[in-house]
Amino acid sequence: MPKRVLTGVVVSDKANKTVIVRVERRVMHPVYKKFIMRSKNYAAHDETNAFKTGDLVRIEESRPISKTKRWVVLAGGEPIAGRKVVSAVEIDQQPQQRRRRARATQAPKAGATPE
Repeated sequence: MPKRVLTGVVVSDKANKTVIVRVERRVMHPVYKKFIMRSKNYAAHDETNAFKTGDLVRIEESRPISKTKRWVVLAGGEPIAGRKVVSAVEIDQQPQQRRRRARATQAPKAGATPE
C-alpha cells in the first residue's frame, strides 16, 4: 500500500528535529453545499532542522517515530510569497473587514442621492 503524501505549511519549528505542519483541505458543507476550509496539524520529523515557520513542505506517512510523530518531511523549504502565519483572532476578523471594504467600494444605485 502506498504511503500518503500531504502538502502543508510549517506553523511551528520550536521542537528539536520536529516541525508542526498545517494541512488544509476543502470540504463541501453537507447542507449548504458551499466549500469550507478544514485544517489539521501534523507533527513531522525534520532530521536536519532545515525548515522554518512559513515554509511550504511535503510530508510522507511513516512508522511511528514518537508518541505523536508519524510523518517525515520530504521536501520543500520555500517560503510562501506574501503569506504569513496568522492567529485565530485575526482570522475571525478578516470576513468583517472584507464586508466593510465591499460596501465601501460599491457604486451608488441609479437615482439615489449622494449622502
